[in-house]
Amino acid sequence: MARNETRERILDSAERLFFGDGIGVTGVDRVAADAGVAIATLYQHVGSKDGLLEAVLERRLAAWTAQWEAAIEAAPTPRERVLALFDALVEFRRVSGTTQWCCFLATASERPGGAGADPVLRLVDADTAALVSRLRVLVEEAGVPDPDVMVARLLVVYSGALASLLRGEPADPLGEARAIADVLLPAV
Repeated sequence: MARNETRERILDSAERLFFGDGIGVTGVDRVAADAGVAIATLYQHVGSKDGLLEAVLERRLAAWTAQWEAAIEAAPTPRERVLALFDALVEFRRVSGTTQWCCFLATASERPGGAGADPVLRLVDADTAALVSRLRVLVEEAGVPDPDVMVARLLVVYSGALASLLRGEPADPLGEARAIADVLLPAV
């Protein structure tokens, strides 16, 4: 039990520092100090800085997926199930603690290039693939005439809302994104 608590404390510190201050500028020594553990303990739990980032993203992806699925299940209509993406995002940021923006977009911005054998970038790709495939299913279930076009538009709105969190404008980018998505979706 104590081992899991230590690992969670390390991941909590890494997530807060990586996505508050930046991955590149946050060393494992700083994460270890923030988590109250020795660097050797951190390495025992995650193996390396890349292993630490991978563990943080795996945990974040699982939590986000669960939050989004809960929002989809709670939505009363197929159309609202599409819009649940934005409802889930608001709730996810509320319960999981806010970061500057999106952990996956932040990671991609600091590690440009193809994923290849990079397990960290494979998680970024997995997040994108899950987002696209789930949205496609929801859009089709809502009876949208051209699902590919709608998914592309919703992804731009979603990503734009997340990027707007960095700017601080508009004041409620997630609410604005939901309103835009609501206008984009045909009344089917």
